[in-house]
Amino acid sequence: MITPTPPTAQRPEDERLGLSANVLYGFQHVLTMYGGIIAVPLIVGQAAGLGSTEIGILIASCLFMGGLATLVQTLGIPFFGCQLPLVQGVSFASVATILAILSSGGSLPSVFGAVMAAALMGLLITPVFSRIIRFFPPLVTGSVITTIGLSLIPVAAHWSMGGNAKAADFGSMANIGLAAVTLVIVLLLSKLGNATVSRLSILLAMVLGTLIAWATGMTDFSQVAAGATFALPGLFHFGLPEFHPAAVLSMFIVILVVLVETSADILAVGDIIRTPINARRLGDGLRADMASSIIAPVFGSFTQSAFAQNVGLVAVTGVKSRFVVAASGVILLVLGLLPVMGRVIATVPPAVLGGAGLVLFGTVAASGIRTLAKVDYEDNMNLIIVATSVGFGMIPIAAPEFYSQFPSWVATIFHSGISSAAIMAITLNLLFNHLKRGTPHKPSVFAAGTGLGSLKN
Repeated sequence: MITPTPPTAQRPEDERLGLSANVLYGFQHVLTMYGGIIAVPLIVGQAAGLGSTEIGILIASCLFMGGLATLVQTLGIPFFGCQLPLVQGVSFASVATILAILSSGGSLPSVFGAVMAAALMGLLITPVFSRIIRFFPPLVTGSVITTIGLSLIPVAAHWSMGGNAKAADFGSMANIGLAAVTLVIVLLLSKLGNATVSRLSILLAMVLGTLIAWATGMTDFSQVAAGATFALPGLFHFGLPEFHPAAVLSMFIVILVVLVETSADILAVGDIIRTPINARRLGDGLRADMASSIIAPVFGSFTQSAFAQNVGLVAVTGVKSRFVVAASGVILLVLGLLPVMGRVIATVPPAVLGGAGLVLFGTVAASGIRTLAKVDYEDNMNLIIVATSVGFGMIPIAAPEFYSQFPSWVATIFHSGISSAAIMAITLNLLFNHLKRGTPHKPSVFAAGTGLGSLKN
Protein backbone atom coordinates (compact mmCIF):
# COMPACT_ATOMS: atom_id res chain seq x y z
CA MET A 1 0.00 0.00 0.00
CA ILE A 2 1.34 3.42 -0.96
CA THR A 3 1.46 5.99 1.83
CA PRO A 4 1.15 9.57 0.57
CA THR A 5 3.84 12.04 1.59
CA PRO A 6 2.64 14.40 4.35
CA PRO A 7 1.94 17.85 2.88
CA THR A 8 4.39 19.55 5.27
CA ALA A 9 7.28 17.20 4.50
CA GLN A 10 9.79 18.09 1.82
CA ARG A 11 10.14 15.44 -0.82
CA PRO A 12 13.72 14.20 -1.28
CA GLU A 13 13.66 15.19 -4.94
CA ASP A 14 12.78 18.82 -4.04
CA GLU A 15 16.09 19.47 -2.30
CA ARG A 16 17.84 22.62 -3.56
CA LEU A 17 21.63 22.44 -3.62
CA GLY A 18 22.47 25.80 -5.16
CA LEU A 19 23.48 26.90 -8.65
CA SER A 20 27.10 25.71 -8.63
CA ALA A 21 26.21 22.25 -7.31
CA ASN A 22 23.36 21.95 -9.81
CA VAL A 23 25.67 22.77 -12.71
CA LEU A 24 28.44 20.40 -11.60
CA TYR A 25 26.19 17.46 -10.82
CA GLY A 26 24.07 18.21 -13.90
CA PHE A 27 27.18 18.15 -16.09
CA GLN A 28 28.03 14.77 -14.59
CA HIS A 29 24.62 13.50 -15.74
CA VAL A 30 25.26 14.83 -19.25
CA LEU A 31 28.63 13.09 -19.48
CA THR A 32 27.07 9.84 -18.30
CA MET A 33 24.40 9.75 -21.00
CA TYR A 34 26.18 11.64 -23.79
CA GLY A 35 27.49 8.53 -25.51
CA GLY A 36 24.05 6.95 -25.48
CA ILE A 37 22.18 9.99 -26.76
CA ILE A 38 24.48 10.53 -29.75
CA ALA A 39 24.61 6.82 -30.65
CA VAL A 40 21.11 6.79 -32.18
CA PRO A 41 21.54 9.77 -34.55
CA LEU A 42 24.96 8.42 -35.56
CA ILE A 43 23.56 5.01 -36.46
CA VAL A 44 20.40 6.36 -38.10
CA GLY A 45 22.25 9.08 -39.99
CA GLN A 46 24.68 6.59 -41.47
CA ALA A 47 21.86 4.21 -42.40
CA ALA A 48 19.98 7.06 -44.08
CA GLY A 49 23.06 7.95 -46.12
CA LEU A 50 23.52 11.40 -44.59
CA GLY A 51 26.79 13.29 -44.83
CA SER A 52 28.82 14.30 -41.79
CA THR A 53 27.30 17.80 -41.70
CA GLU A 54 23.74 16.45 -41.77
CA ILE A 55 24.58 13.84 -39.14
CA GLY A 56 25.93 16.67 -37.00
CA ILE A 57 22.58 18.46 -37.34
CA LEU A 58 20.80 15.23 -36.36
CA ILE A 59 22.98 14.91 -33.26
CA ALA A 60 22.37 18.54 -32.29
CA SER A 61 18.63 18.01 -32.72
CA CYS A 62 18.67 14.99 -30.39
CA LEU A 63 20.66 16.91 -27.76
CA PHE A 64 18.27 19.87 -27.94
CA MET A 65 15.17 17.70 -27.73
CA GLY A 66 16.66 15.65 -24.89
CA GLY A 67 17.17 18.85 -22.91
CA LEU A 68 13.64 20.04 -23.57
CA ALA A 69 12.15 16.66 -22.59
CA THR A 70 14.28 16.55 -19.43
CA LEU A 71 13.01 19.96 -18.31
CA VAL A 72 9.39 18.88 -18.82
CA GLN A 73 9.97 15.63 -16.92
CA THR A 74 11.86 17.14 -13.96
CA LEU A 75 10.11 20.50 -13.48
CA GLY A 76 6.69 19.40 -14.69
CA ILE A 77 3.68 21.25 -16.04
CA PRO A 78 0.04 20.33 -15.34
CA PHE A 79 -0.52 16.67 -16.36
CA PHE A 80 3.00 16.32 -17.80
CA GLY A 81 6.18 15.42 -15.94
CA CYS A 82 6.71 13.22 -12.88
CA GLN A 83 9.04 15.76 -11.18
CA LEU A 84 11.73 13.16 -10.54
CA PRO A 85 15.50 13.20 -11.28
CA LEU A 86 15.19 11.48 -14.66
CA VAL A 87 17.27 12.47 -17.68
CA GLN A 88 15.39 12.14 -20.97
CA GLY A 89 16.85 11.41 -24.35
CA VAL A 90 16.33 9.58 -27.62
CA SER A 91 15.43 5.94 -26.92
CA PHE A 92 17.72 3.21 -28.25
CA ALA A 93 14.69 0.88 -28.33
CA SER A 94 13.58 2.50 -31.58
CA VAL A 95 16.80 1.89 -33.52
CA ALA A 96 15.95 -1.54 -34.93
CA THR A 97 12.53 -0.38 -36.13
CA ILE A 98 13.95 2.82 -37.64
CA LEU A 99 16.56 0.81 -39.54
CA ALA A 100 13.84 -1.59 -40.72
CA ILE A 101 11.76 1.33 -42.05
CA LEU A 102 14.79 2.76 -43.87
CA SER A 103 15.88 -0.59 -45.30
CA SER A 104 12.38 -1.28 -46.65
CA GLY A 105 12.44 1.83 -48.83
CA GLY A 106 11.32 4.39 -46.28
CA SER A 107 12.95 7.73 -45.61
CA LEU A 108 13.62 9.92 -42.58
CA PRO A 109 10.25 11.70 -43.10
CA SER A 110 8.63 8.23 -42.94
CA VAL A 111 10.44 7.57 -39.66
CA PHE A 112 9.42 10.93 -38.20
CA GLY A 113 5.79 10.40 -39.22
CA ALA A 114 5.78 6.95 -37.62
CA VAL A 115 7.22 8.34 -34.38
CA MET A 116 4.67 11.15 -34.20
CA ALA A 117 1.64 8.96 -34.91
CA ALA A 118 2.74 6.09 -32.65
CA ALA A 119 3.58 8.47 -29.79
CA LEU A 120 0.13 10.04 -30.12
CA MET A 121 -1.40 6.58 -29.76
CA GLY A 122 0.85 6.01 -26.76
CA LEU A 123 -0.34 9.26 -25.19
CA LEU A 124 -3.94 8.11 -25.49
CA ILE A 125 -3.29 4.84 -23.63
CA THR A 126 -1.17 6.25 -20.78
CA PRO A 127 -4.16 6.19 -18.37
CA VAL A 128 -4.06 2.38 -18.61
CA PHE A 129 -0.38 2.22 -17.72
CA SER A 130 -0.71 4.74 -14.90
CA ARG A 131 -3.27 2.52 -13.14
CA ILE A 132 -1.16 -0.64 -13.02
CA ILE A 133 1.15 0.58 -10.26
CA ARG A 134 -0.27 -1.93 -7.77
CA PHE A 135 1.10 -4.67 -9.99
CA PHE A 136 4.64 -3.32 -9.46
CA PRO A 137 5.54 -4.49 -5.92
CA PRO A 138 9.24 -4.79 -4.91
CA LEU A 139 9.15 -8.30 -6.38
CA VAL A 140 8.58 -6.83 -9.85
CA THR A 141 10.53 -3.58 -9.57
CA GLY A 142 13.52 -5.32 -7.99
CA SER A 143 13.68 -7.86 -10.82
CA VAL A 144 13.46 -5.11 -13.43
CA ILE A 145 16.01 -2.83 -11.74
CA THR A 146 18.46 -5.71 -11.41
CA THR A 147 17.99 -6.53 -15.09
CA ILE A 148 18.47 -2.89 -16.07
CA GLY A 149 21.85 -2.86 -14.36
CA LEU A 150 22.96 -6.23 -15.70
CA SER A 151 21.82 -5.41 -19.24
CA LEU A 152 23.96 -2.26 -19.23
CA ILE A 153 27.19 -4.02 -18.20
CA PRO A 154 27.93 -5.13 -21.82
CA VAL A 155 27.67 -1.46 -22.82
CA ALA A 156 30.35 -0.55 -20.27
CA ALA A 157 32.52 -3.44 -21.47
CA HIS A 158 32.12 -2.35 -25.12
CA TRP A 159 33.08 1.22 -24.20
CA SER A 160 36.06 -0.04 -22.20
CA MET A 161 37.36 -1.85 -25.27
CA GLY A 162 37.21 1.34 -27.32
CA GLY A 163 33.60 1.69 -28.42
CA ASN A 164 34.17 0.94 -32.10
CA ALA A 165 34.38 -2.77 -32.89
CA LYS A 166 35.82 -2.00 -36.35
CA ALA A 167 38.71 0.08 -35.01
CA ALA A 168 42.20 -1.42 -35.11
CA ASP A 169 42.73 -0.78 -31.40
CA PHE A 170 39.39 -2.23 -30.28
CA GLY A 171 40.03 -4.38 -27.22
CA SER A 172 43.63 -3.20 -26.90
CA MET A 173 45.36 -3.10 -23.54
CA ALA A 174 45.64 0.67 -23.96
CA ASN A 175 41.86 1.08 -24.05
CA ILE A 176 41.21 -1.41 -21.29
CA GLY A 177 44.01 0.10 -19.23
CA LEU A 178 42.49 3.58 -19.60
CA ALA A 179 39.13 2.21 -18.48
CA ALA A 180 40.81 0.53 -15.50
CA VAL A 181 42.58 3.77 -14.51
CA THR A 182 39.28 5.66 -14.70
CA LEU A 183 37.63 3.01 -12.52
CA VAL A 184 40.44 3.26 -9.95
CA ILE A 185 40.10 7.05 -9.89
CA VAL A 186 36.36 6.72 -9.24
CA LEU A 187 37.01 4.36 -6.33
CA LEU A 188 39.80 6.48 -4.85
CA LEU A 189 37.76 9.69 -5.04
CA SER A 190 34.76 7.88 -3.54
CA LYS A 191 36.99 6.79 -0.63
CA LEU A 192 37.95 10.37 0.28
CA GLY A 193 36.29 11.85 3.34
CA ASN A 194 35.17 14.98 1.46
CA ALA A 195 31.50 14.43 0.63
CA THR A 196 31.51 16.85 -2.31
CA VAL A 197 34.51 15.19 -3.97
CA SER A 198 32.97 11.77 -3.38
CA ARG A 199 29.70 12.81 -5.03
CA LEU A 200 31.57 14.29 -7.99
CA SER A 201 33.80 11.23 -8.34
CA ILE A 202 32.30 10.18 -11.69
CA LEU A 203 32.69 13.62 -13.27
CA LEU A 204 36.20 14.16 -11.89
CA ALA A 205 37.28 10.68 -13.00
CA MET A 206 36.02 11.39 -16.52
CA VAL A 207 37.91 14.69 -16.65
CA LEU A 208 41.12 13.14 -15.31
CA GLY A 209 40.73 10.10 -17.56
CA THR A 210 40.33 12.35 -20.62
CA LEU A 211 43.42 14.36 -19.64
CA ILE A 212 45.39 11.12 -19.28
CA ALA A 213 44.13 10.03 -22.70
CA TRP A 214 45.20 13.37 -24.20
CA ALA A 215 48.65 13.13 -22.59
CA THR A 216 49.12 9.62 -24.02
CA GLY A 217 47.82 10.49 -27.49
CA MET A 218 44.57 8.55 -27.17
CA THR A 219 42.43 11.61 -27.85
CA ASP A 220 42.96 15.10 -29.21
CA PHE A 221 41.17 18.42 -29.23
CA SER A 222 42.17 19.48 -32.74
CA GLN A 223 38.63 19.16 -34.12
CA VAL A 224 36.98 21.19 -31.37
CA ALA A 225 37.38 24.47 -33.29
CA ALA A 226 36.19 22.99 -36.61
CA GLY A 227 32.64 23.84 -37.64
CA ALA A 228 30.01 26.32 -36.48
CA THR A 229 29.99 27.57 -32.91
CA PHE A 230 26.27 28.40 -32.69
CA ALA A 231 23.33 26.99 -34.63
CA LEU A 232 19.57 27.13 -34.05
CA PRO A 233 17.66 23.87 -34.52
CA GLY A 234 15.68 23.89 -37.73
CA LEU A 235 12.01 22.87 -37.94
CA PHE A 236 11.40 19.85 -40.18
CA HIS A 237 14.95 20.21 -41.51
CA PHE A 238 14.80 16.72 -43.04
CA GLY A 239 11.35 17.18 -44.58
CA LEU A 240 7.72 17.08 -43.51
CA PRO A 241 6.64 13.81 -41.82
CA GLU A 242 5.06 11.09 -43.93
CA PHE A 243 2.56 8.65 -42.44
CA HIS A 244 2.58 5.04 -43.62
CA PRO A 245 0.38 2.53 -41.72
CA ALA A 246 2.97 -0.28 -41.62
CA ALA A 247 5.66 2.05 -40.29
CA VAL A 248 3.28 3.51 -37.70
CA LEU A 249 2.22 0.05 -36.51
CA SER A 250 5.80 -1.17 -36.12
CA MET A 251 6.73 2.02 -34.27
CA PHE A 252 3.73 1.61 -31.95
CA ILE A 253 5.24 -1.65 -30.72
CA VAL A 254 8.36 0.35 -29.85
CA ILE A 255 6.17 2.86 -28.01
CA LEU A 256 4.72 0.04 -25.89
CA VAL A 257 8.27 -1.03 -25.02
CA VAL A 258 9.17 2.56 -24.14
CA LEU A 259 6.12 2.83 -21.88
CA VAL A 260 7.12 -0.35 -20.04
CA GLU A 261 10.75 0.76 -19.69
CA THR A 262 9.84 4.29 -18.60
CA SER A 263 7.41 2.92 -16.01
CA ALA A 264 10.22 0.77 -14.66
CA ASP A 265 12.64 3.72 -14.60
CA ILE A 266 10.16 5.98 -12.79
CA LEU A 267 9.47 3.32 -10.17
CA ALA A 268 13.19 2.53 -9.91
CA VAL A 269 14.28 6.09 -9.24
CA GLY A 270 11.37 6.50 -6.82
CA ASP A 271 12.62 3.48 -4.88
CA ILE A 272 16.23 4.69 -4.98
CA ILE A 273 15.47 8.16 -3.58
CA ARG A 274 12.72 6.74 -1.33
CA THR A 275 9.82 8.87 -2.52
CA PRO A 276 6.29 7.49 -3.13
CA ILE A 277 5.06 7.02 -6.69
CA ASN A 278 1.31 6.92 -7.18
CA ALA A 279 -0.75 6.33 -10.32
CA ARG A 280 -1.13 10.05 -11.04
CA ARG A 281 2.60 10.68 -10.86
CA LEU A 282 3.40 7.68 -13.03
CA GLY A 283 0.83 8.86 -15.57
CA ASP A 284 2.32 12.37 -15.63
CA GLY A 285 5.74 10.88 -16.35
CA LEU A 286 4.45 8.69 -19.16
CA ARG A 287 2.52 11.58 -20.69
CA ALA A 288 5.69 13.70 -20.67
CA ASP A 289 7.49 10.88 -22.50
CA MET A 290 4.81 10.60 -25.16
CA ALA A 291 4.34 14.37 -25.61
CA SER A 292 8.10 14.78 -26.03
CA SER A 293 8.12 11.97 -28.58
CA ILE A 294 5.34 13.67 -30.55
CA ILE A 295 7.25 16.97 -30.65
CA ALA A 296 10.71 15.41 -31.23
CA PRO A 297 10.36 14.89 -35.03
CA VAL A 298 9.60 18.61 -35.44
CA PHE A 299 13.21 19.27 -34.41
CA GLY A 300 14.60 16.18 -36.14
CA SER A 301 14.73 13.75 -33.22
CA PHE A 302 13.10 10.43 -32.32
CA THR A 303 11.25 8.66 -29.47
CA GLN A 304 12.15 10.00 -26.02
CA SER A 305 12.54 8.00 -22.82
CA ALA A 306 14.35 8.05 -19.48
CA PHE A 307 17.99 6.97 -19.48
CA ALA A 308 18.60 3.98 -17.21
CA GLN A 309 22.31 4.81 -16.79
CA ASN A 310 21.38 8.11 -15.15
CA VAL A 311 19.20 6.24 -12.67
CA GLY A 312 22.44 4.50 -11.72
CA LEU A 313 24.17 7.86 -11.28
CA VAL A 314 21.45 8.96 -8.85
CA ALA A 315 22.04 5.76 -6.88
CA VAL A 316 25.84 5.96 -6.80
CA THR A 317 26.09 9.69 -5.94
CA GLY A 318 23.11 9.91 -3.61
CA VAL A 319 22.16 13.27 -5.19
CA LYS A 320 18.36 13.10 -5.30
CA SER A 321 17.47 16.64 -6.36
CA ARG A 322 15.40 16.95 -9.53
CA PHE A 323 16.80 20.45 -9.98
CA VAL A 324 20.23 18.92 -10.57
CA VAL A 325 18.77 16.91 -13.45
CA ALA A 326 16.90 19.99 -14.66
CA ALA A 327 20.30 21.68 -14.87
CA SER A 328 21.48 18.81 -17.07
CA GLY A 329 18.45 19.52 -19.28
CA VAL A 330 19.59 23.13 -19.66
CA ILE A 331 23.10 21.92 -20.50
CA LEU A 332 21.69 19.59 -23.16
CA LEU A 333 19.73 22.50 -24.63
CA VAL A 334 22.91 24.58 -24.76
CA LEU A 335 24.82 21.72 -26.37
CA GLY A 336 22.07 21.49 -28.98
CA LEU A 337 22.57 25.19 -29.74
CA LEU A 338 26.37 25.16 -29.46
CA PRO A 339 27.86 22.39 -31.60
CA VAL A 340 31.33 23.41 -30.40
CA MET A 341 30.43 22.29 -26.86
CA GLY A 342 29.24 18.97 -28.21
CA ARG A 343 32.61 18.56 -29.92
CA VAL A 344 34.37 19.21 -26.60
CA ILE A 345 32.40 16.46 -24.82
CA ALA A 346 32.94 14.20 -27.82
CA THR A 347 36.65 14.16 -26.95
CA VAL A 348 35.91 11.97 -23.91
CA PRO A 349 37.20 8.55 -25.03
CA PRO A 350 34.76 5.62 -24.88
CA ALA A 351 37.23 3.78 -22.64
CA VAL A 352 36.86 6.51 -20.01
CA LEU A 353 33.08 6.16 -20.22
CA GLY A 354 33.50 2.41 -19.84
CA GLY A 355 35.51 2.65 -16.62
CA ALA A 356 32.96 4.98 -15.05
CA GLY A 357 30.04 3.04 -16.52
CA LEU A 358 31.09 -0.16 -14.77
CA VAL A 359 30.44 1.50 -11.41
CA LEU A 360 27.28 3.25 -12.58
CA PHE A 361 25.62 0.25 -14.15
CA GLY A 362 26.72 -2.11 -11.42
CA THR A 363 25.13 0.23 -8.90
CA VAL A 364 21.78 -0.10 -10.70
CA ALA A 365 21.96 -3.88 -10.37
CA ALA A 366 22.94 -3.55 -6.71
CA SER A 367 19.95 -1.26 -6.11
CA GLY A 368 17.70 -3.92 -7.62
CA ILE A 369 19.20 -6.56 -5.34
CA ARG A 370 18.56 -4.29 -2.38
CA THR A 371 14.93 -3.99 -3.43
CA LEU A 372 14.63 -7.76 -3.83
CA ALA A 373 15.90 -8.15 -0.27
CA LYS A 374 12.57 -6.68 0.91
CA VAL A 375 10.61 -9.51 -0.70
CA ASP A 376 9.14 -12.35 1.38
CA TYR A 377 10.30 -15.69 -0.12
CA GLU A 378 8.80 -18.04 2.46
CA ASP A 379 6.03 -20.46 1.42
CA ASN A 380 5.35 -18.78 -1.92
CA MET A 381 6.57 -18.69 -5.52
CA ASN A 382 8.39 -15.38 -5.33
CA LEU A 383 11.85 -16.88 -5.77
CA ILE A 384 10.91 -18.62 -9.01
CA ILE A 385 9.28 -15.39 -10.23
CA VAL A 386 12.53 -13.49 -9.66
CA ALA A 387 14.64 -16.29 -11.13
CA THR A 388 12.54 -16.61 -14.27
CA SER A 389 12.17 -12.85 -14.80
CA VAL A 390 15.87 -12.06 -14.46
CA GLY A 391 16.84 -15.13 -16.49
CA PHE A 392 14.37 -14.23 -19.23
CA GLY A 393 15.70 -10.67 -19.26
CA MET A 394 19.25 -11.93 -19.72
CA ILE A 395 18.45 -13.93 -22.87
CA PRO A 396 18.83 -11.06 -25.36
CA ILE A 397 21.92 -9.88 -23.49
CA ALA A 398 23.64 -13.28 -23.51
CA ALA A 399 22.42 -14.25 -27.00
CA PRO A 400 21.54 -11.14 -29.08
CA GLU A 401 20.45 -13.27 -32.05
CA PHE A 402 18.04 -15.39 -29.98
CA TYR A 403 14.92 -13.77 -31.48
CA SER A 404 16.25 -13.38 -35.01
CA GLN A 405 13.93 -16.11 -36.39
CA PHE A 406 10.84 -14.85 -34.58
CA PRO A 407 8.27 -12.50 -36.14
CA SER A 408 9.58 -8.95 -36.17
CA TRP A 409 7.03 -7.73 -33.60
CA VAL A 410 8.18 -10.41 -31.13
CA ALA A 411 11.82 -9.52 -31.72
CA THR A 412 11.08 -5.82 -31.25
CA ILE A 413 9.43 -6.38 -27.87
CA PHE A 414 11.73 -9.01 -26.40
CA HIS A 415 15.04 -7.85 -27.87
CA SER A 416 15.19 -5.47 -24.90
CA GLY A 417 16.21 -7.35 -21.77
CA ILE A 418 14.50 -4.67 -19.69
CA SER A 419 11.10 -5.07 -21.33
CA SER A 420 11.53 -8.88 -21.35
CA ALA A 421 12.11 -8.96 -17.60
CA ALA A 422 9.30 -6.48 -16.95
CA ILE A 423 6.74 -8.42 -18.98
CA MET A 424 7.73 -11.73 -17.38
CA ALA A 425 7.78 -10.34 -13.83
CA ILE A 426 4.38 -8.67 -14.21
CA THR A 427 2.83 -11.77 -15.81
CA LEU A 428 4.18 -14.22 -13.22
CA ASN A 429 3.28 -11.94 -10.33
CA LEU A 430 -0.31 -11.82 -11.63
CA LEU A 431 -0.37 -15.58 -12.19
CA PHE A 432 1.03 -16.67 -8.82
CA ASN A 433 0.21 -13.82 -6.43
CA HIS A 434 -3.09 -12.44 -7.74
CA LEU A 435 -4.74 -15.37 -9.54
CA LYS A 436 -4.16 -17.91 -6.79
CA ARG A 437 -6.86 -20.39 -7.78
CA GLY A 438 -5.28 -23.76 -8.44
CA THR A 439 -1.96 -22.90 -6.77
CA PRO A 440 -1.33 -25.29 -3.86
CA HIS A 441 0.54 -24.44 -0.67
CA LYS A 442 4.30 -24.81 -1.28
CA PRO A 443 3.69 -25.58 -4.98
CA SER A 444 7.33 -25.93 -5.95
CA VAL A 445 10.69 -27.02 -4.61
CA PHE A 446 11.64 -23.34 -4.96
CA ALA A 447 9.15 -22.44 -2.24
CA ALA A 448 10.83 -24.76 0.23
CA GLY A 449 14.40 -24.03 -0.74
CA THR A 450 14.63 -20.27 -0.32
CA GLY A 451 16.86 -20.25 2.72
CA LEU A 452 20.62 -20.75 2.71
CA GLY A 453 20.77 -21.82 6.33
CA SER A 454 20.37 -25.49 5.41
CA LEU A 455 23.63 -25.35 3.47
CA LYS A 456 25.52 -24.92 6.73
CA ASN A 457 24.26 -28.22 8.18
